[in-house]
Amino acid sequence: MKIMVKKEIMVDGISYSYNNKLAVNRISFEVGQGEALGFLGPNGAGKTTILKMLIGLLVPQSGSICVLGKDIVKQREEIQSGIGVCFEEKNLYEDMSAGENLTFFASLFGIKNLNVDGLLERVGLSAKRKDRVANFSKGMKQRLMIARALVNKPRVLFLDEPTDGLDPVSAETIRDIIVEEKVKGVTVFLTTHDMMEADKLSDRVAFINEGKIAVLDTPDNLKHQFGRRVLKVRYYLDGEVKEEELFLENQQTAARVKEILEKYRVFDMHTEEATLEDIFIQLTGRKLA
Repeated sequence: MKIMVKKEIMVDGISYSYNNKLAVNRISFEVGQGEALGFLGPNGAGKTTILKMLIGLLVPQSGSICVLGKDIVKQREEIQSGIGVCFEEKNLYEDMSAGENLTFFASLFGIKNLNVDGLLERVGLSAKRKDRVANFSKGMKQRLMIARALVNKPRVLFLDEPTDGLDPVSAETIRDIIVEEKVKGVTVFLTTHDMMEADKLSDRVAFINEGKIAVLDTPDNLKHQFGRRVLKVRYYLDGEVKEEELFLENQQTAARVKEILEKYRVFDMHTEEATLEDIFIQLTGRKLA
């Protein structure tokens, strides 16, 4: 028996233009409850414009968007009470402390008993509750942005390049929180140009290029469909290390591996699959960065 998954985001044929230049071209997709969809594409591909339409900052010039079962144009305020948003640009109140930022944002939702300490602890900022945000590093500000996005316990999280340019500790903290929220059943819409980020966090990825979705599927399916699995073998030959790449789909690969093992001293051997970036370049002819 097939289990029906509730659709928290439904997008049907949306478009948007800036000065008669098409930025988003009639795209459609759905995201189920507890699913993470990664929108993967280079800067200028249309990712942020799509995100702004999904949260009601821009009105689609054609098509429709439903979030949490409601129309984003007609019921924007109702939707915004149930979503969390974290943009790449920091829009925190820098003269306030970390705790004051969260308390003020909670007041906008009518939340009076916010567990500020608990939220700050989740993002590794509990010791900085009373510190002015102006003195925070980029990574600390981004972690506070994530905490702020969780203030209203959202059912859907919209994240725009959430770990771009961050130090490894801040980036890993944010990734862990995204995974934790997903486990709770929160739906995640993630824009990124980092293919490793998308691969690690997304149940499905959409390749967005010049305002269109080139392909949408699970990372594993994309790698099997478009990638070629390679066995890399390095062995010693005349005192030097020689490397060979052998395609696993090739019927002669097994015989060649046997020959190498019999004739040479092997330095190392490992398999390697295509990355999402390899596949993106293959499908669009463009690099992600």
